[in-house]
Amino acid sequence: MEPNNIKIALGADHAGFTYKEMLRLFLSAYELKDFGAYSADSVDYPDFAHPVAEAVESGECTFGILVCGSGNGIAIAANKHQQIRAAICWETELAALSRLHNNANIICIPARFVTEELAKEMVMTFLNTVFEGGRHETRVNKISC
Repeated sequence: MEPNNIKIALGADHAGFTYKEMLRLFLSAYELKDFGAYSADSVDYPDFAHPVAEAVESGECTFGILVCGSGNGIAIAANKHQQIRAAICWETELAALSRLHNNANIICIPARFVTEELAKEMVMTFLNTVFEGGRHETRVNKISC
């Protein structure tokens, strides 16, 4: 997707702060909304996952990027929101499949388990992969209760 067509919500806890900052600079051609954290001081991941999820759920942002040490905490918190499909990705193929088959709208990156270069590749794959729809749309529509 062209940078001028989307707005990205960014968020991370202390373990993901460095990667969030790296991605913020890497994605400077895009319109970004940075929900923090703003330092590597210890913080609670839900304090950043929920605002990112709310921005995507409301339509204020098209996609979200969340980063923490394992990717698990932020994904669990973000997925509490009805219209959020947050996917933990540690390989580029997973980033593609999360969009193709699950219409994921937030990518969750485990900073302690991927390189910065891989994080960049996964984000670009995520942003540039279009949902297939079809049989996958039927399944995605069954996710929210």
